[in-house]
Amino acid sequence: MTASDTAEAGVKGARSVAWRGGFGRLWGAVVLSSFGDGLRKAALPLLAASLTDDPLLIASVSACGYLPWLVFGLLGGAIADRVDQRRAMWRVDVARGLLVAAFALAVAFGHASIGLLIALALVLTTFQTLFDNAATALLPALVPRDALGSANARLLTAQQLASGILAAPVVPFLIAAAPALPYGIDAATYLAGAALVASLRVPAPGHPPRSGGVTLRSDIAGGLRALWRDRVLRCLCASTAVGNVGIGALIATLVVLVTGWLDAGPGTYAATTTAYAAGSLAGGAVAGRLARRLGRVRGILLAGTAQTAALVAMGTVRSGVALVVSMTLFGAMGMLWNVNTHTLMQERAPAAMLGRISAAFRTMAIAGAPLGAVLGGAVAALWGPNTPMLLAAALFTLSVLALTPALKSAHSGQTPQTTR
Repeated sequence: MTASDTAEAGVKGARSVAWRGGFGRLWGAVVLSSFGDGLRKAALPLLAASLTDDPLLIASVSACGYLPWLVFGLLGGAIADRVDQRRAMWRVDVARGLLVAAFALAVAFGHASIGLLIALALVLTTFQTLFDNAATALLPALVPRDALGSANARLLTAQQLASGILAAPVVPFLIAAAPALPYGIDAATYLAGAALVASLRVPAPGHPPRSGGVTLRSDIAGGLRALWRDRVLRCLCASTAVGNVGIGALIATLVVLVTGWLDAGPGTYAATTTAYAAGSLAGGAVAGRLARRLGRVRGILLAGTAQTAALVAMGTVRSGVALVVSMTLFGAMGMLWNVNTHTLMQERAPAAMLGRISAAFRTMAIAGAPLGAVLGGAVAALWGPNTPMLLAAALFTLSVLALTPALKSAHSGQTPQTTR
């Protein structure tokens, strides 16, 4: 049986992950940190708008959440493969907790500025490049291989629940009580998450011995080569990157679609974003069952096809109800895509290179989002507020087509590359 066959067999025989032990603590850390992140991300734009009325400066705060991935993402993956991932994660969380606590004090004493907000976004996301890649590499050490799909579904669903459903609605009340309160709670969740991760009991990572002169640059190049040589992961990365251009266009112009094309108000916009989060939770609940029935690559194909149909509906059906339904479907299928993508990387990548392969994948995928935001804004200005959705649908069509070679490879017995 080839490695590819083993992975497909693992989907068919997948089991649910146990809550007891290391996974439960990691899940708790993820929920806490995601809740705090949700508070901060919802509060920062409001704080930025209170400091300046320049749209470019306000948008720059959000844009800086992407930039470190493009600059430091590959480096974070290389470091994650060299160090003890558990130790790296809790130390990063402590650093982030102290940083956000200092920012909360700055807000409380009236010293916040747009420059400080931009600096905070840059530094926090830089830390995130190491934390996220280390977490991806650590998970296979905490759960059995045939429970990876279930573990990823629970982690990603918990993140969406904590940040998208629970955190955002309470931000106005926290700000009314004290403008610095959302950031203080965020700092506390980082420190609590660090304590949970530090309490994990996992064997020290068995990194292979490195020959003299091996540099981070050569490690990064090795991760890029490994991603390129695995046809399934290569096609999936290209597909995700193209799809993220469409998602960037969707996110950047959704409010314009609601207010300009549908002529609706903040209530419809809030219902739309809530529908996306609710759909994501539903997608996480069924991701495992669909993967067992279809296989991971077919599950991703289904998700991309359904998201394309949802985008077409958003751009052609002039109805708030249709938009809410379409965004629910889009969120559910997005979660199905993400769960299977994470799991395929963990199943196919060599353990000693998982951090670098994950970093290469994420960096190239995330690069499409800011490009899509610019394209979406330009298309909306030229041809109308609904046209970015049709642009996104066209890009998702290309994304689905890019997956076809991956489907063939997954069923032809192609063995993942394991050489440096």
